[in-house]
Amino acid sequence: MGLKKISFDNEGITTAFSFAKQAEAAAQDLAQQLLCSDLGFVLFFCSAEYDLPALSKALEAEFFGVPLVGCTSAGEITSEGYARGCISAIGFDHRHFSIASVLIDEMERFSLYDAQELVENLISDCRGNSLAPIKDHSFALTLLDGLSSREEVVLAALSAALGSIPHFGGSAGDDNHLTHTHVYYDGQFHNGAAVVVLINTHLDFEVFTTHHLQPSSEKLVVTKVDSDSRRVLEFNAEPAAKEYARLIGCRLDELDMHLFASHPLAVKISENYYPRAIQQTNPDQSLTFYCAVENGIVLTAMNTTSLLENVNQLFQGLNQRLGELLITIGCDCFLRRLEIDSKGGQAAIEEVLRKQHVVGFNTYGEQCNGMHINQTFTGVAIGRPKYA
Repeated sequence: MGLKKISFDNEGITTAFSFAKQAEAAAQDLAQQLLCSDLGFVLFFCSAEYDLPALSKALEAEFFGVPLVGCTSAGEITSEGYARGCISAIGFDHRHFSIASVLIDEMERFSLYDAQELVENLISDCRGNSLAPIKDHSFALTLLDGLSSREEVVLAALSAALGSIPHFGGSAGDDNHLTHTHVYYDGQFHNGAAVVVLINTHLDFEVFTTHHLQPSSEKLVVTKVDSDSRRVLEFNAEPAAKEYARLIGCRLDELDMHLFASHPLAVKISENYYPRAIQQTNPDQSLTFYCAVENGIVLTAMNTTSLLENVNQLFQGLNQRLGELLITIGCDCFLRRLEIDSKGGQAAIEEVLRKQHVVGFNTYGEQCNGMHINQTFTGVAIGRPKYA
């Protein structure tokens, strides 16, 4: 038999963005760029500066009948590079992507039983479009409330239920205000909630995570912690903020998110290091983290290497395995963005993002195959269609 060519009008993906400040104008901009007869699903990431109730209403009006999922961000990634104060979106052609989504509205009560039922329903919905077998042709995306402190509970249950289905995601942000983060589902923005999206496609893809950090010899042992609030009260039996400031060589009153970005910590699991980012210093000299921390764990001080080189190496490997990329959906920790802003080199990074068709957002945490992590670039790369 000869080769059969798979026909793609726009190859299954359309991207859009809008810098309009008014919610109605922004929704109209997206609709003009994305709406077509074959649009089956829209994923978006938006600044928390928008009037979110107004934006909900406008998006529902413009995309009536088209499922939309999204979240607020700590910065957006458009097809043109890094941005702030805008909406970035991806439209999926239903002929090439079968997509199902669901809201978890009570993250603190989410159980393994709930996860199993949720995944079964998502798989059933995706099979309705009959694009490709679920096994080896599906991945899941999670968007979680970035200030819920319940990511680990949800991810552990989801990971067990998803089994061999790879999954990744990001925690919603709020432009670095650390007050209110939201996910969007079924016409409304929700907090204290999560959205799970199952994407089935015949295109080749790869879920990935990477970071540019290398371990030093310096260690901090968590000797007192409030696990529920992710607050470390003591490192090495000393006030946590004081001991961390000593480690990185600064005064206590100088600690801020820029220093946290430049002097990360990580926990070692097997042979891998998983970054654990600090969110803020508290008046009692405790430190609040973005990820779960437990008494007795050892955190290693990490050194930053070339972020640009790390990203180039990532995409070199992805291009070798997948060919030219159709799109990369990226969850990029906002601390990496802060590092780029402070050290320079944004133009070079953006050139890579544009070339590799990265669209996504800056997060308050990333997720990859059940792990909740920080200070990483995590996502999925989807290859362009091939002959079959």
